[in-house]
Amino acid sequence: ATPDQPELAAKLQRAGWSGVAWRNLTGGIVALHRGTKS
Repeated sequence: ATPDQPELAAKLQRAGWSGVAWRNLTGGIVALHRGTKS
């Protein structure tokens, strides 16, 4: 199953990414996640 936006953001944070956020596109059908890895 594909994770929802908050679940994917949490996985990215656990993987060491910071400033993780997402933007829903097309009414939430597509979501663009972003973050920074140092």
